[in-house]
Amino acid sequence: MHPIRALQDLGQSVWLDNITRDLLEKGTLKRYIEELAVTGLTSNPTILHHAVAHSASYDSAVRELKARGLSTEEILFELALQDLAQAADLFAAVHRRTAGVDGFVSLDVSPVLAHDTAKTVQQARELHRRAARQNLLIKIPGTREGLPAIEEAIFAGIPVNVTLLFSREQYLAAADAYQRGLERRIGAGYSPDVRSVASLFLSRWDVAVAGKVPGELERRLGVAIGRQVYKAYRDVLDSDRWQRLASAGARAQRLLFASTGTKDPGTSDVVYVEGVAAPNTVDTMPEKTLLAFVDHGQVGRAIPRDGGDAEQVLAAFGRAGIDLGSLAYRLQDEGARAFVASWTELIAAIERKGKRA
Repeated sequence: MHPIRALQDLGQSVWLDNITRDLLEKGTLKRYIEELAVTGLTSNPTILHHAVAHSASYDSAVRELKARGLSTEEILFELALQDLAQAADLFAAVHRRTAGVDGFVSLDVSPVLAHDTAKTVQQARELHRRAARQNLLIKIPGTREGLPAIEEAIFAGIPVNVTLLFSREQYLAAADAYQRGLERRIGAGYSPDVRSVASLFLSRWDVAVAGKVPGELERRLGVAIGRQVYKAYRDVLDSDRWQRLASAGARAQRLLFASTGTKDPGTSDVVYVEGVAAPNTVDTMPEKTLLAFVDHGQVGRAIPRDGGDAEQVLAAFGRAGIDLGSLAYRLQDEGARAFVASWTELIAAIERKGKRA
């Protein structure tokens, strides 16, 4: 049994954190679905920028869309929708087989709107309408302004991938927004079956504290955060509030582990994947990490229900002078700004291609 099948048997879904036109047109994604048991896909502005700026595969589409008079941002969304709709169709059988639990792809709202609630909701509605795919999640950041947008999107029946979560507190705020949206739907007489995932970023924690903590703590923070949040996730699902929603027909907002590619060349390239194996969760992996895990990954025990040694490890970081609460919000802010930078670069790349049309 290859390692991804072992993760599946444990109860964790493996998604690919990448999308390019070549991945679709050369049949690579289809092969990953059929041979590697990949059951979903995520993307982000940085991935989209790399796909469009560093490939000629989009040039003819940019020329065609520019000739139709579309603005640069309209072209950007049209390109993303074309790719993600095709990917969603490849995962449609998985989505049907799992009764809507798995088989999703994700599309971001503009990261420029990360701190604008009203415009985020407006764009989420429009992208959901245009995509016209049940298995496409709209990605909304779990920022302070994003939380009410998440609630409104869920109330409107829009499946949501809550992105840019870095801590237990940020996860719990996202879970609360999701549940508020569902509670409002029930109050209005609507079905509470609106799917969502909550994406927790791991590897950036270790990058942030590299060289600032004792050697025995190096490269341990991301996994410890993941395990702490897993306990919080299980606590949410065991709560009376969630049980009332579940009895009305709601389905769990699954915890998704993101940023699971190793950024430190001195660290195992599968350390995050092996460290956060857990049932009823998702691990979205960069392509390089996915292939590395297939090659030499090992699936051990799942994260214990209580998070294992997470609290002890995190306490050690506190004693080493790391303010985890402040760092979590710094990482969220930096992540939002990094996505804006990638978005800006993507807009510029499309403009350059358009001028050559």
